[in-house]
Amino acid sequence: MIKKIIKFLIIIIFFQVNQSFASDEIKSGNDGWVSIVPKTSVAKPPLKLDSFKSAEKRIIKAKKYDKKGKKKKALKLYEEALDYLYEANQIEPLDPRILNYLGLTNKKVGKLEDAEIYLIMGLEIEPENNEMNKNLGILYVATNRMDEANKRLNILNKCNCQEYSELNQIIKNSK
Repeated sequence: MIKKIIKFLIIIIFFQVNQSFASDEIKSGNDGWVSIVPKTSVAKPPLKLDSFKSAEKRIIKAKKYDKKGKKKKALKLYEEALDYLYEANQIEPLDPRILNYLGLTNKKVGKLEDAEIYLIMGLEIEPENNEMNKNLGILYVATNRMDEANKRLNILNKCNCQEYSELNQIIKNSK
């Protein structure tokens, strides 16, 4: 499992490095010095991917079906969302929002190892992300790893947020 995560991270990092150099511009100044001017900004703009938006709409709708007990309809929408999320991840790799949804959606379709990989990757980028910490904690409860779930709960304890309450309740109900 750890080997899978490491291999996946190496591939993503390699892709990111190649992509960032490909988008840079090389300029030579009047003084004879050559400089590399990055075309990308440091701050991430709002995500404007059609594939991400399509996935998000399907996930929201699937959650509503889940609450109503319409599991087959929800599963179909989660599977559709997953296709859109893979596409979005190719366009914007390592975006925490995409990784969080990839983790959530993979869990919903039963791909628990993939879900864990994506959530861990997202938390490597944004360790204090409450939603991802909650989702990973729920995954640990589902796979009966209560020690790990409690670690996620302890991280969320600092935030005094809804995610803490939700994960706390799920852990209590699992006992």
